[in-house]
Amino acid sequence: MVVDELPCEDEQTDLLFHALADATRRDIVRRVLVQEASVSALAAHYAMSFAAVQKHVAVLERAHLVVKQRRGREQIVHGHVDALRRAARLLAALEELWRGRADRMAAVLAELDPDGGTPPDAPAPPAAPDGVPA
Repeated sequence: MVVDELPCEDEQTDLLFHALADATRRDIVRRVLVQEASVSALAAHYAMSFAAVQKHVAVLERAHLVVKQRRGREQIVHGHVDALRRAARLLAALEELWRGRADRMAAVLAELDPDGGTPPDAPAPPAAPDGVPA
């Protein structure tokens, strides 16, 4: 897999990972995936103002991690699991890329030294001041 093939070069991906980068926002997502809640009910869980929680919810909404609906005077928030699935797919693609690179590096190293020791043309390790190799 080539880096250019990764589906992560768009604004929505940036919004998604920016939203998930904050512990409070991750906790809000966790809560509303379990059960929808009003913004005021969410605000009761945090040592911050209602307005601050509202701003966190707005960031999550822009990232499509939550959906907010008005019910009477309340704004009800519920989780949108598809955005989390997208994040998981992106992370899995990056993991596959790096595992492949690590496997290729291990293969090259094994080819250089099939016995697992120091390659025959490698310089000897420097001796410690007491004359014992380090």
